[in-house]
Amino acid sequence: MSGMAPDHSNSSQEEYIPHYLQKEDPFASKLSREADIIAGFYLTIIGILSTLGNGYVIFMSSKRKKKLRPAEIMTVNLAVCDLGISVVGKPFSIISFFSHRWMFGWIGCRWYGWAGFFFGCGSLITMTAVSLDRYLKICHLSYGTWLKRHHAFICLAMIWAYASFWATVPFAGVGSYAPEPFGTSCTLDWWLAQASVAGQAFVLSILFFCLLFPTAVIVFSYVKIILKVKSSTKEVAHYDTRIQSSHILEMKLTKVAMLICAGFLLAWIPYAVVSVWSAFGRPDSVPIQFSVVPTLLAKSAAMYNPIIYQVIDCRFACCRPGGLKAKSSLKKSR
Repeated sequence: MSGMAPDHSNSSQEEYIPHYLQKEDPFASKLSREADIIAGFYLTIIGILSTLGNGYVIFMSSKRKKKLRPAEIMTVNLAVCDLGISVVGKPFSIISFFSHRWMFGWIGCRWYGWAGFFFGCGSLITMTAVSLDRYLKICHLSYGTWLKRHHAFICLAMIWAYASFWATVPFAGVGSYAPEPFGTSCTLDWWLAQASVAGQAFVLSILFFCLLFPTAVIVFSYVKIILKVKSSTKEVAHYDTRIQSSHILEMKLTKVAMLICAGFLLAWIPYAVVSVWSAFGRPDSVPIQFSVVPTLLAKSAAMYNPIIYQVIDCRFACCRPGGLKAKSSLKKSR
């Protein structure tokens, strides 16, 4: 099994040997059987809720696909990414947790790592595009009115190409996917940064282009939106009813986008911190029992978005004149 592991130079191995190249089985669980069973049940519940929720969002959107706004098209793409994580990735980890070891060897490990990174990167870049769309729509009306449906589809093609490129780069020999220290899941090989300068360059590139830069764009966009809304609230009150209604809808979409981004980042930031520490901190300084918690938290990110959609929809409908009647008509229009 170790013969199929990613190759490292002899000098690198003399300096640092990652956990998956040591003598013990890299795919054997380092957790207790009870902990694995609890994690397996947790992921099963997360997977079912995520699949049903995101599947429902995609199904309902498909019924009105010709009426979807650009921001809503992006939201559907986000649901597709979340559904992909649930359908393609979670069954592998659920089976492995219940089996008390990773059951799919190095090929399955690399596939699982690729799929998780591909859909996760796709989710974050989609949210980055949504934040820019909201920024242009709220802060620069001339650009916002220029954005049309076909621009959204062009943006989707760019998102999938971007995620495909960065998820596939490790297969070009500049990186790899490897088992997590606890053995029953796989991820990017963050430990390459401990072995060589090339590994450090790979990890830093991934962190910048697939986490730090998109997150900076999201934060910038929503800070500017908040400042703009505070300065323009009084102005909107003097507009006619049609403009007020359009403004309310745009703000509703913005609230959805902000909550989605916040939920995603809160779920993934602990995992990112642990990964960075594994890459650049003292070797093997992250306790195995501690490393599994951020991983499980990150896997729950795909479940939050359908809940956010429903909560915002209910609040939006109930705050309109007519209350429940308005809610009923809103559902029909969707």
